[in-house]
Amino acid sequence: MKGWTGRLLRVDLTKGKAVNTEYSEELALKFVGGRGLAVKLLWDELKPGTDPLSPDNILIFAGGLYAGLPTVNSGKMVVAAKSPLTGGYGDGNLGTMASPNLRKAGLDGIVVKGKAKKPSYLWINDDEVELKSAADLWGKDSYETEKILKKEHGAATGVLTIGQSGENLCRISTVVSQEGRAGGRPGMGAVMGSKNLKAVIIKGTGEIPVADKEALQKMGREGFQDLLKRPNYKHWKAQGTMSTVEWCQAASTLPTYNFREGVFDHSKEIDGNTMEATTIKQRGCPNCNMICGNVILDTNGEESELDYENVVMLGSNIGVGDLKQVGRLNRMCDMLGLDTISAGSSIGFAMECSEKKLVKGLKLGWGDFDGSQKLIEDMSFMRGHGALFGMGTKAAAEKIGKGSADFAMQVKGLECSAYDCHHCPGMSLSFGTSPIGAHHKDAWVISWEISSGTREEYGPAKADKVIEFQRIRGGMFECLVACRFPWIELGFEVDHYPKYMEAATGLKWSLDDMWSLGDRVYALIRAFWIREFEGKWDRKMDYPPERWFKDPLTQGPLTGKKLDKSKYDTLLSYYYEKRGWDDRGIPTEATMKKLGLVEEAEELNKVVKLN
Repeated sequence: MKGWTGRLLRVDLTKGKAVNTEYSEELALKFVGGRGLAVKLLWDELKPGTDPLSPDNILIFAGGLYAGLPTVNSGKMVVAAKSPLTGGYGDGNLGTMASPNLRKAGLDGIVVKGKAKKPSYLWINDDEVELKSAADLWGKDSYETEKILKKEHGAATGVLTIGQSGENLCRISTVVSQEGRAGGRPGMGAVMGSKNLKAVIIKGTGEIPVADKEALQKMGREGFQDLLKRPNYKHWKAQGTMSTVEWCQAASTLPTYNFREGVFDHSKEIDGNTMEATTIKQRGCPNCNMICGNVILDTNGEESELDYENVVMLGSNIGVGDLKQVGRLNRMCDMLGLDTISAGSSIGFAMECSEKKLVKGLKLGWGDFDGSQKLIEDMSFMRGHGALFGMGTKAAAEKIGKGSADFAMQVKGLECSAYDCHHCPGMSLSFGTSPIGAHHKDAWVISWEISSGTREEYGPAKADKVIEFQRIRGGMFECLVACRFPWIELGFEVDHYPKYMEAATGLKWSLDDMWSLGDRVYALIRAFWIREFEGKWDRKMDYPPERWFKDPLTQGPLTGKKLDKSKYDTLLSYYYEKRGWDDRGIPTEATMKKLGLVEEAEELNKVVKLN
């Protein structure tokens, strides 16, 4: 195969063994890499009903076809496993030097099972693989761990690590790289911790075989130069995602006080302009020239890398209106390996529980900076009230009861990222049908929904647009693996990506082929969920949080607005119909077979009768 290395490193931590294996060309062609490769391996190799925090869970690090190649913004990697937060399929991507190093080491992915007897880390140096003691690293934060490992193994290595939250099996812990690059929101850090795996370090020096090296390099150079000339490039370089704060405030979609409102009185104090005035440096992923990580100094005078999601979830959503304080909370999460989105949602949920006096001994008011710091630490170490809220808002609400589930802002157990959807049915559908739970990365349809003037509508066009975005963002980009920002932020045309693929592999794929890839991956991820939940699956698992249906906005220009549940249910049916799924939200047998998932359909039929 050209483009792919065709090899996976399989690691059994229990036995302390690792072996390079080859995988089939058919697998590469059907699932490409990244998310596609990960879900196929989990479907084939993970026994249904496996405890996500047991040695039997499988943890996958999957590079994409573009990783290590001179393609635009391709320095990303997918980390996936069965999620301890949701109980379903979980993944995330992060920008990291581990991605190009993985591929240059002759690998398309790493498949990890078992549990090491003692805290360990995996050292991959081209074809040499060694499991080393992490006894001196266990208990250290992600920043310190990476510094120590790079000092020992070299600055050019790629390091993936967990902080104390992953070690303590906090369900909202992530995998961290490069002091602020994090991925795996549905508890991938906890899966690493459950395996006594503190870190993975990769150094690769080989060359990836491609079909047309000269053409690929030429297109890569031209692509990078093209981005520099795009109209929004200068503003993007100055603020990255942070200009979204001002945009969401104007649109009444800025999560405020646990998604109770869509506007925040102190939005200007945490917006992109305030950040731009205090930025001291910028950081980005490998192979990127539209860097999105802006670094400020926090209240302790330490560096904190900001973007929209972490600023809003640890800012307006919990009532904190000081950017340096937000920066401090963000740095704490990154060091401890705690997902900033779920952490901000859990803190907001805890504040509302405190306000309503639902949890004995909990005193945490809106905007309580010191209390928020303490709760972040307590969640990371799963102690005190942190042991409750570190489970995630869904599990915490199930324990608390007393109507708290209505304001637990999650879908399928994963907390909503930073967009209030009281008046955005399309974005609500995006959250509802995201394949990992409520996350924006698969279909950020809210910009189109607002700019097109269709916020009031629940028609088929909304379902069409969500699927279109899911095919591009959650399908093509997550399988290749490539960053979506050149396309969504600067208008870099999607037809560049099949051209890169042809130069890398020699295969002439069309955009329709890319959309079929996305549909196949979404169907298989949905099948994974159905298989895990068996008879417990219900279409209501595709509903957004109850708050958006029950509690209208009380502030701002959209006062009184809320979602209509009956109309949302109709919108969800449009979505199912267009995807070829039945009224339960289960892919039909005909759809599975059309997408080349014949054996998968037969297995799923044993669990639930397909229509």
